Parts: sequence; structure tokens; C-alpha cells
Amino acid sequence: MSIFEDRVDAGRQLGRRLAELRGQDTVVLGLPRGGVPVAFEVAAALDAPLDVIIVRKLGLPYQPELAMGAIGEGGVRVLDDQVLTHSRVTEQELQSVEDHERAVLEKRVARFRKGRGREDLTGRIAVIVDDGIATGSTARVACRIARKLGAARVVLAVPVAPADTLAALTEPDELVCLATPRQFTAVGYHYRDFSPTEDDEVLALLDLAAKRLRDSPAASRRAAAAEAADPVESDEEVEIPSRGVRLQGQLHLPVPATSVVLFAHGSGSSRHSPRNRFVASVLQKAGLGTLLLDLLTPGEEHNRANVFDIELLARRLSSATDWLATRADTASCEVGYFGASTGAGAALWAASEPAARIAAVVSRGGRPDLAGPRLSAVSAPTLMIVGSLDYQVLELNRRAKAMLRCPNQLAVVQGATHLFEEPGTLAAAAILARDWFKRYLMASAEPVPG
Repeated sequence: MSIFEDRVDAGRQLGRRLAELRGQDTVVLGLPRGGVPVAFEVAAALDAPLDVIIVRKLGLPYQPELAMGAIGEGGVRVLDDQVLTHSRVTEQELQSVEDHERAVLEKRVARFRKGRGREDLTGRIAVIVDDGIATGSTARVACRIARKLGAARVVLAVPVAPADTLAALTEPDELVCLATPRQFTAVGYHYRDFSPTEDDEVLALLDLAAKRLRDSPAASRRAAAAEAADPVESDEEVEIPSRGVRLQGQLHLPVPATSVVLFAHGSGSSRHSPRNRFVASVLQKAGLGTLLLDLLTPGEEHNRANVFDIELLARRLSSATDWLATRADTASCEVGYFGASTGAGAALWAASEPAARIAAVVSRGGRPDLAGPRLSAVSAPTLMIVGSLDYQVLELNRRAKAMLRCPNQLAVVQGATHLFEEPGTLAAAAILARDWFKRYLMASAEPVPG
């Protein structure tokens, strides 16, 4: 029973269903190869950029069309435990299939990315499009990749899929599906024309979508406005001296800058942490400056004990704060600290120093207990954000709250675990942090209800 004439017809229908996203900060991501012609039409309808998320199905050795899982860019892998259990595939067989598909995936990445930069998903809406879903394995992988790349919201949009598969998908924030036939045998069964999509067609559609976006009236208006406007922000890689070592950082400033939030990453994470980069992007859009920095050198990261050397981390955070005071563009800025995990302990330790002039502190999934008795000396208003399912850390934060003498709040994000990987939870934490810093770092900001 065919529902769609071809992928173009399916894409146009899907684009009409997604019309409410037009004008929002959206990126459309097609799954090569068959999902790209559908995504091309969706991108046209939304006047949005088109990119790809490259995934490969892991088919059963003796029945390749039946997925036992999928893999994607960045080493992401999803396995279907039910299929694996019933098929009795061995570890060796699974590894053999994955090795083969990984090689194919890397070749496709090289071909589809050649001469093309990946669309930055940080803080944006990612609309993942395929020509249909059967088991959902590739869709799960694609959603995880988009989340890993910093998407604030993930929408999975397909023309057709079985209802039970859709019900089992938890990775996207929103699901859009045009048809859920009662009798579902295969995706292609619901198209009149389901001809294979070749690599050359994918490349041509990506080029055509980029040209269409460049030539659109909206793009011309954006370019004219950008050309007429004064510079509004700066971004630079920096080196910060601290007792014989040089710390690497990324400084993002509005022009002029009135406030800067320093990020103390946790558990050995670096300035490239996708979670903290996402939070930083939310702060930047609110007009706050950010400094993402590595508190440990590459050589020090290998020693796990350094991750819990809170005094060392705090000292380096203080060095970065002092360094900001030496720059003409940041010397008069209000300074805040954002700490994650063990980094929160370092942020509170540094904020407790008698000479510290810190205007606000935010802890996400933090370990404030690692600051020990210094908690009572912190004077900066402090917000602690913890997931409701991060039971042990939530209890540690409750105890820390009782020790703080500064203005403070404990905000619990429902449904979040320690890393805030659940749909929408990291965005919720970022908004809480943004509002706290706007309240205490930006004098012109409207008060936030306490």
C-alpha cells in the first residue's frame, strides 16, 4: 500500500507538517542516503541549512536487512538487545559486522564532508530526517550524535514508521511522523517509487541546498544587516600563565564586555566538553562573556589524582581570574564561576579566598562538598543545579547548602541524571544558570524571582 509517490513527495508533506519551525534556529539533518532527498525538501520548506548525520545499520550476518544495532560518527553505537538475544549472534560476529560497517562509514564521512564544514548544532534545533523507520536503530544513533554535538532540541521527523517502534523511541525531544500503517512490512512498501539514492545524488543535493540558502532573500537581508552592523562579539584562543604552566582557554566576549563567566570543568573534562560548550552558548546569547579553560595540562590529565586536587584547580581558576584583570577589555568585568562535578568544588574554593571578587557561582551536577569547610566563607550568591535522579550528588548538595552563608538556592531538574543526558535536561540547567548570572552579573538585567 503506497502512501507517497516518492521521497520528494514525502519531503514536501513533511515540510508542511514542520512549518512551525520556519524562522527558528534550525538545522535539517538527513540520514544518507535515502533520507537526504526527503530532508532536502524539508530544509527548503523551513528555509534552513541542510547537513547530514552519517550512520550505518548493523545488519544480522545472515539477514542484513534486519538491524541488530547501528553506529555513527564520533564512535556512537546503539544495539538492539532483543534482536541480539533472539538471533544468538556471537561477540565475534557482531564485531566483524561492526568493523565492516565502520570502514564504510568512515569512507562516507570523508566523501560527504570533503570541502564542507559541519553545521554547528550548538544551542540549535536539530531536525533529523529519514525516509522512514523500521527498527529505529539508526534513528537512535542519529539523535545521540546530534545531542553530543550540542543540539538544544532534537526533532526526529519521518514520513512513515510502525507505531510500536515510535513508542519505544526516547532519544528525540519530539517525534513527527506522517503515517503509522497498521500493517508495516518495510519502509519501501509505502512508496510508489523507492529507487535507491546514490552518493552522487546526496552530494548534489547538499550543494544545491547550500546554494539555495545563499541566494535566498532572507540570506541577503541577513548579510546586509551583518555588513551594516558594528562588531558585537569576539572569540579567541588564549594562554594563561599559572605558576610555571600555561593553561589553554577559549575566551568569548561581547563588545563591549561587562561580565565574564569562567568554566571549571569536572572529572578531567577539557574546554572542549560538549556539555559545557552548550551551556556557554546559552550564556553568550544572553550577552555574557565566557572563558572555557583547561585547568590541567595534557600531561597532568593522565594522573587521575590531579582531577581531585581541588586546591590546585582552585589556584589555577584564581590565576585565570587575575589574568582577566590584566586585560583592557575585561579588567572592569563582573566575574562569575560555573563549575561542573569536581570543578564546582574548585569554583567554590576559589570564591572563598579573602581577595576573591566573584559576583556569582553556579554548580551543575557539582561536588560542593569537595570545598569542605571553605563553603562557609563563600560570599558570592551560589546556585546549585542537580538532577532529581542523581541521588548521591543531590544529597551532597543538600548538605553543602546547609553550610553556605551566602545567598543560595538548590534547583532540582526533574528526570536528570548526573550528566544531564536526558532530553531537555541540559537545556533546563543552562537556562537556570543563565538567569542566575543575569541576575547577579548584569546590572541592567531584570531581577529573577528568588
